[in-house]
Amino acid sequence: RAATRAGSLRIAAVQLTSPGTRDRRSFVMTISVGDKIPAVTMIKATAEGPQPVSSTDYFAGKKVALFSVPGAFTPTCSTYQLPGFENGFADFAALGVDEIYCMSVNDAFVMNKWAEAQGLKNVKVIPDGSGEFTRRMGMLVRKDNLGFGLRSWRYAAIVNDGKIEAWFEEPGLCDNHGEDPYGISSPETVLDWLREDAKGQAA
Repeated sequence: RAATRAGSLRIAAVQLTSPGTRDRRSFVMTISVGDKIPAVTMIKATAEGPQPVSSTDYFAGKKVALFSVPGAFTPTCSTYQLPGFENGFADFAALGVDEIYCMSVNDAFVMNKWAEAQGLKNVKVIPDGSGEFTRRMGMLVRKDNLGFGLRSWRYAAIVNDGKIEAWFEEPGLCDNHGEDPYGISSPETVLDWLREDAKGQAA
């Protein structure tokens, strides 16, 4: 679902099931519009080798369209979502977006190779290798049914100077989902929200 009410609290109880067991661990997700993004140290691959970077540094002083995917090189991400954001960069920029970031629970080397294979010029990839940022966003799920392990649920957000302005979460958040819902976090949906927001600001 898309959430855009400033200051609203979005709470969802999510069940995490350990593989091969019936044991469940419930937790409450409290990321909401108006919240700051989690401060997490990530690792990026550079010519000098792996380098730490704070998640807050990615977002400070910028308006960012963030989208997170289940995995690099996966079909929906590679065929639709990532190319859609890449090709739509000019439209996002015209609506005040400074950067577009693609995040996944993959290591920096995999993310860089994916970016290279996609010929990215506009979208920047962010590796959440440990999954800590995704966990603290409340979006870490098991995808053992696909042989992936822990990965991100598909979502997008508009983040302004580190604060979440709009949230676009695919329905059905759970472990080992039998499908891969895609639509609410698409570039088209995010652009539609930005256009409506711009109209509201101008009114």
